[in-house]
Amino acid sequence: MRKLVSILSIIAAVSCFCAPRAGASLVFRSGEGWSTEAEGEDAVESSASAQLRKAQGHEYDGDLKKALSDYRGLVRKYPTSGVAAKSQLKVGELYEKLRDYDKAFDAYGKYLSTYPKGEDFDKAVEAQFNIAKLFLEGERKRLFGLKTLPSMERAQQMFESIVKSAPYSKFAPLSQFNIGQALEKQGKKAEAIAAYQVVVVKYPNDSIAVDAQYQIGYVYLKESRAAYDPAARTKAREAFEDFIARNPKSEKVSQAQDDIKSLSGNDTKGVLDVAKFYDKQKNYKAAVIYYNEVIKQQPGTPESDTAKARIEELKTLVGEDALRPGPERTETGERAQLKRKLNAQVDTASRPDYLGPPVSAPEEQPPAKPKMRAAPDQSGPVPAVEPTLPQ
Repeated sequence: MRKLVSILSIIAAVSCFCAPRAGASLVFRSGEGWSTEAEGEDAVESSASAQLRKAQGHEYDGDLKKALSDYRGLVRKYPTSGVAAKSQLKVGELYEKLRDYDKAFDAYGKYLSTYPKGEDFDKAVEAQFNIAKLFLEGERKRLFGLKTLPSMERAQQMFESIVKSAPYSKFAPLSQFNIGQALEKQGKKAEAIAAYQVVVVKYPNDSIAVDAQYQIGYVYLKESRAAYDPAARTKAREAFEDFIARNPKSEKVSQAQDDIKSLSGNDTKGVLDVAKFYDKQKNYKAAVIYYNEVIKQQPGTPESDTAKARIEELKTLVGEDALRPGPERTETGERAQLKRKLNAQVDTASRPDYLGPPVSAPEEQPPAKPKMRAAPDQSGPVPAVEPTLPQ
């Protein structure tokens, strides 16, 4: 119900937004998006310097929206002027001050693409990186001016944009790492691992490569814990071992070693759980097989001691012969016949065309069972009619 109300509120707000004010028009500009524009609202001065003074005056007075409109107008009309690059940077800064981080990011992006040799290139990249981090930490994407749900996908797109537009900046390795973080938060584990691997391969000398190498193992570790996946445990162990081999002096080595131990513990715990399951089902032969596997995997551990103790208890309970692996015993005699008969009845009754057991005709009565002698030394049945001796 709450979701429905929120959706209706957004639709209503969009409807209001999309209905331009009297004397205003709806305008789309690259890098700026959609906005309403009143007649004469963005009137631009006859020179770039005059327009700059106008924008600075509005900014000084604290009218950030008018200042923003003035700076955008300057860039639009005088894109090659000496003050255009600074004005484009101002557009991004003012959007930030107005807390419209989506448009701020795009404005900085326009600076990077339009003025790749501008003196504020690094400043614009850093501003983009900080905005992308806000989204990674839960900032909400705006839709027609309204904040929606937190968008990890938007954070991912932002970091990807930084890597693409500034691949040699100091923020590129961090951005590539954060692509992995955003993908992790979206539950895209395989894609996250691939993103971390790019960090290791593309930026091997950056300190963040160490964290990326560790994170690969950590993603596999979480996957193994969530799904009890033996393959994921193996990959996690290999990743941590690779991490230790590549970074023997890293402060995370001890953590990686603990993670490897926990992986081994998870393996043993899983096998022990299987053994206990079969034990509870009284399938002692299968239980002993798994108890022995625990002893083999982790000798000297508490789990191993538990397995040993239970095996001894089972030997006392059912005997060693009953615990030896081998073919199952085949039931014979009356018990086996009864079991087959019951199974046949179940199979027949489960058929969709089964109408119940047949009704016997009245005249077909089963013969009376013979009476048995009471004396223990008389083994034969009692005749139904005593024989008449000849005279």
